[in-house]
Amino acid sequence: MNPLRHPPFQRTLFVSGILIAAASAASTWAEDATTFPPIDVTAPAPASTLNSTELDASSLAPLRSSTSDTARLLRDVPGVSLYGAGGVSSLPAIHGLADDRLRIKVDGMDLISACPNHMMPALSYIDPTQVDSIQVFAGITPVSLGGDSIGGTIVVNSASPEFAEAGAGTLLKGRAGTFYRSNGDGNGVNLALTAAGEKLSMTYSGAFAKSDNYQAGGNFKAAGPAAVDRGWLAGDEVGSSRYEAQNHALGFALQHENHLLDLKLGWQNIPHEGFPNQRMDMTDNDSGQVNLRYSGQYQWGDLEARVYREKTQHKMNFGEDKQYLYGSPATVLAPGMPMETEGNNTGALVKASIPLSARDLLRVGSEYQRYRLDDRWPPSPATLPAGVSFGGMAPDTFWNINDGQRDRAALFAEWEAHINPQWLTLLGARYERVNMDAGPVQGYNRMMDGYKVSADAFNASDRGKSDDNLDLTALVRFTRNPAQAFEFGYAIKTRSPNLYERYSWSKSGMVMEMNNFVGDGNGYVGDINLKPEIAHTLSATADWHDPDGAWQLKVTPYFTHVEDYIDAIRCTGSGMMMNALCGGPANDTAVDQFVNLQYANQSARLYGVDVSGHFPLAESRDYGSFIATGVLNHVRGESRKTGEDLYNIMPLNAKLAVAQRLGNWTNTIEAELVDAKTRVSDARNEIKTSGYGLFHLRSSYDWRQVRLDVGVENLLDRNYDLPLGGAYVGQGATMSFNAIPWGVAVPGMGRSLYAGVTMRF
Repeated sequence: MNPLRHPPFQRTLFVSGILIAAASAASTWAEDATTFPPIDVTAPAPASTLNSTELDASSLAPLRSSTSDTARLLRDVPGVSLYGAGGVSSLPAIHGLADDRLRIKVDGMDLISACPNHMMPALSYIDPTQVDSIQVFAGITPVSLGGDSIGGTIVVNSASPEFAEAGAGTLLKGRAGTFYRSNGDGNGVNLALTAAGEKLSMTYSGAFAKSDNYQAGGNFKAAGPAAVDRGWLAGDEVGSSRYEAQNHALGFALQHENHLLDLKLGWQNIPHEGFPNQRMDMTDNDSGQVNLRYSGQYQWGDLEARVYREKTQHKMNFGEDKQYLYGSPATVLAPGMPMETEGNNTGALVKASIPLSARDLLRVGSEYQRYRLDDRWPPSPATLPAGVSFGGMAPDTFWNINDGQRDRAALFAEWEAHINPQWLTLLGARYERVNMDAGPVQGYNRMMDGYKVSADAFNASDRGKSDDNLDLTALVRFTRNPAQAFEFGYAIKTRSPNLYERYSWSKSGMVMEMNNFVGDGNGYVGDINLKPEIAHTLSATADWHDPDGAWQLKVTPYFTHVEDYIDAIRCTGSGMMMNALCGGPANDTAVDQFVNLQYANQSARLYGVDVSGHFPLAESRDYGSFIATGVLNHVRGESRKTGEDLYNIMPLNAKLAVAQRLGNWTNTIEAELVDAKTRVSDARNEIKTSGYGLFHLRSSYDWRQVRLDVGVENLLDRNYDLPLGGAYVGQGATMSFNAIPWGVAVPGMGRSLYAGVTMRF
């Protein structure tokens, strides 16, 4: 297929042509304008912590054309792996801890996935082209950026507001871009505009991306033990992997002397996104955000204040590749299973940074977050046929979570001391109060035990819960000389359960399948009496490097012990589907099928090592410079009680690359090597995956106001399974619990050619 002749690509080129033509005209207005760096009115950045990595605009630029999934911008960060999900919704994991075990801040907001399948994680609320910088804190996290997480912190920021230089008139600038990816026929456009004076700045950024189902590498139809006669889609197409998304942001900023007021308005719409490892797909998602920040410098120090409001309306149902059959025989096609969720998230922050002396800096602050969640499933069919008194999903609205409440209030203090040029210490303490509650619930009807018995028990329980959580951080850095530095740290981190872990209540097998945010195809039910997780982490980093940055080697071993780790155990009971009470005796012993599980506190430990570095290979006038880079990650996770391996732990993996830089060209060949995943969770019947090696080619040309990126992912079209992709339930009658094959992992994407162009004006 020639992508240049494909209609979506032609439309993309047409829109991009209009944007670039407009940019050329506008650039004549701005050719004399000068970009004035924003005044530094934010609190000083926290000390670099163990294995902390920062991605700036220049390092993010070559990554954007190959993905519309912001989480994938982290793919080369030591210690980070990605849980597979939808095309724009991967979940990052740090040292084996993922999802709500990480604190993820997007432009200072703590965003929450309003979905029982966590289809909209925090990083999916911003397009990769809107990201200006990312900072990843792995292991030891400063308490000023921690709280309600045990694995680490990811801070994502869009571009800071810019202002015109004094006397230079109005600053007008922008950026327009487009991309195309051959696998899945992915295409999109993005635009960013800035108009600013000396005091007032206005910005707009927008991005649109879409893709059809992607093709697996090699021969997907032959993969897995249950690959025979299961009705695959045409060719090697991976079902439920299509998506479409658009993100818009409007910003206003006002500066006066040492004070800055910044208002950002955001809106996102995702009309559809398929999930190969979930039994449902997202059929609509609308999110609106209001984010107001003040920062200022005073004689006593720096002050930052923020208040934000975010509302999400989320819908799920069966996408084009999925259906729901029931009856005896199973020939009745249900009109879908609509699910509607509304989340309301309000937060506030006040933080001060106060120099106590030339060597001592104190940070103090307070945070508050108020979250409300309603998760309701309208009856299906909405009107019962004549003569039918009730149906499995009728006649009432099912309340999965009714008036869910999760409120956090925090106080923290952090002392950073530069004792001398060699020694740095960082000590911090944080206290949080987490209050949770939920209203009474109901099933689709009271005629089936799977609804009635569970609802009655839940409604009779004491649902209000309060947790008092404590975080402590201690970090020491010793800089032996300009070429050697060593860091040692210890932290206690605490996380309370999320609303679904505590308040998903139904033991109906059909409902349990919908309360699954780990993508393993199993069913889950919550436990009101879950305790918070408490993690004790030890970590160290040895950093050997050239003082001029020519080469570097970093080694970071770590160990984490988690008290009351929220794991899963087999759910006991009897029956199946709507009339189920968890599963029955077969559920306890099954080893080759999907099972029903209940969240439960365990004791766990995770340990491993990250190794990263770069080294110059050669340099010449004719061929430029050659630099080798590498990242190696190894993590183990296991239950202390049973010795069982934890779920979705990334096997040993490495990335090795050689980059050539010649003038404005950068060319890279990369090898991605992943070991077989043989250590799996027995309770979940987790699927093992084979090891694999992939090769990628990338090239970029950055010249004046134009940047071009081209590349080939999975050059040899290798067939492989995603180690953290979960179970493939992307097509067929997915609500028939074990009617779809167990034992098939989600396949990775086959060969994909991509090209992207960006023009700055």
